[in-house]
Amino acid sequence: MQDVIEEAYCIAPSDSKVLISGESGVGKEVLAHIIHQRSARARRQFITINCAGVPETLLESELFGHMRGSFTDAHRDRRGLLEMADGGTVLLDEVGEMSMRMQTMLLRFLENGEIQRIGSDRFKTTVDVRIIAATNRDLFERTREKEFREDLYYRLNVVHLVMPPLRARREDVPLLFEHFLKVMAEQHKLPMCRVTSEAIEQLESYDWPGNIRELKNVAERVAVRHAGQLLTPRELSMRVSTPRPAAAGSPGAHAAPAASLADALYDRMTRNGESFWQVVFVPFMARDLTRETVREVVRRGLEYTQGNYRMMAPLFNFPATDYKRFLNFLQKHDCHVPFQHFRLIARPAKAEPAVPALPLDVKVG
Repeated sequence: MQDVIEEAYCIAPSDSKVLISGESGVGKEVLAHIIHQRSARARRQFITINCAGVPETLLESELFGHMRGSFTDAHRDRRGLLEMADGGTVLLDEVGEMSMRMQTMLLRFLENGEIQRIGSDRFKTTVDVRIIAATNRDLFERTREKEFREDLYYRLNVVHLVMPPLRARREDVPLLFEHFLKVMAEQHKLPMCRVTSEAIEQLESYDWPGNIRELKNVAERVAVRHAGQLLTPRELSMRVSTPRPAAAGSPGAHAAPAASLADALYDRMTRNGESFWQVVFVPFMARDLTRETVREVVRRGLEYTQGNYRMMAPLFNFPATDYKRFLNFLQKHDCHVPFQHFRLIARPAKAEPAVPALPLDVKVG
């Protein structure tokens, strides 16, 4: 981390584009803020846009703006985020989730600085914006798979900073945990907790698949629940001892494959009885999950229910009355998975089904 911070300090005063990679929750946005604050642009705008959380149809408008009447509900002219950040910095979070069309538009902007609002035939060429991109995907591998433009990759990858996962720097865990305990005690006006050496050892031995953000969440829960108390492994056992897939700590797992994370999320719902809204929806809206991870979770659900979306309500532990909300969420954020394939899988006529039937009145978990 000292090497990463030192390099960030060195490149901050320049206008070089920066690509920050690392697993979800390692602090990529915090590092981008550090770079901005130590640059000559510190007094100007720092704007973040989550490329994975905005549908493609809206992302163009968010970045480049639009003219009145250019589409339904466009009742007035609107500046895009790139124009609003003139003189400042824009963080493109989860840039690896951009569609090929949006990648082409971003490349054009990076080449000549031109911004064309939707519905306009005029260009604005005076925008001066520093671009910082962040991703938890391997963009170079995505270029080889033809899912990310190679020319855009090299445009963004002028300076590449890699944020290591928390499990690779376990000595940071006690420092960060005590810091978060102090912050939460001040924020909620509560007495600060103290931590035993045994509890510290337990924290250091945990793999932290959610990285620093998960550590912060644990600190907040215990700071509120056990305010002013001495924290022992007993107070932490329900929060940091959940079994994790072996792949999470295996060599090369730093890329956080969507399949591994999806397995962990799926198990939390089907085995631990946790709700989809808490396990998937909340982290996704907080930019901790990508669309691909959500799709992987949905695919597992469709495999179990044999393509029946309604049967996923009891499987994912949300009430049947939330069914339309569930579908609307998937459609709005481009996470919907076609169900037909899962219904067309051939099965022997008289054999037992590969997956047991799931009655609607039974709650899994």
